[in-house]
Amino acid sequence: MTGLWGVRPRWRTDVLGEFFCPGCGGDRNYRRQHGRRWLRLLGTPVLPLGPVVRSVQCTNCRGRYGLDALEQLTCVRLGAMLRDAQYTVALAALAAGGTGSRAGRDAACAVIREAGFEDCGEAQVLAALAALSGHGGGEPMDVDGAASGLAVELHAALEPLAPHLAQQGRERLITQGAWVALADGRYLPQERAALAVIGRCLKLSATRVDELLEAATSTPR
Repeated sequence: MTGLWGVRPRWRTDVLGEFFCPGCGGDRNYRRQHGRRWLRLLGTPVLPLGPVVRSVQCTNCRGRYGLDALEQLTCVRLGAMLRDAQYTVALAALAAGGTGSRAGRDAACAVIREAGFEDCGEAQVLAALAALSGHGGGEPMDVDGAASGLAVELHAALEPLAPHLAQQGRERLITQGAWVALADGRYLPQERAALAVIGRCLKLSATRVDELLEAATSTPR
């Protein structure tokens, strides 16, 4: 008798998309679905019994996960956010120290190219900096200023990324900014202030930021 009857859900797809599948360990397509449990006779649904919790099914491994699985960034999205973060950190460190130093400009360009913007040269960096800051000169800029477009960009690029990066990854971003700041000599007060803003956006303590800045002085790029 038990082989004749059974209870199984019947699923309907609401949305198709791409997510990071916990089962596959990579980016995969998904179906976001809702459904209802049915009493089945010989596999045929005959009586609805009630709704089931909405879920996400991976189209590759067929695993089924809660909707919170969609909160995990895909590898593609995470990579793009990390590139933008490195770019913005380099701009902020350069702006804080002033763009008049050739060594500082070269260091910023190196960090930006390492991030994946291989065709980005000095002219593009200076143009982007001028557009974001409204500041075309070579003197230092207050990156922590509330009216600074660059300060807005720092918060926009780093704060959404921070929860998805391990401690080592967040510290790496600070260190890259430190390399730019140190390219033309010791830290200026404006550079330390800018790096402190970056640290706060990345949810690093002030003590840890100070430790990283000190370490960067003895381990040049």
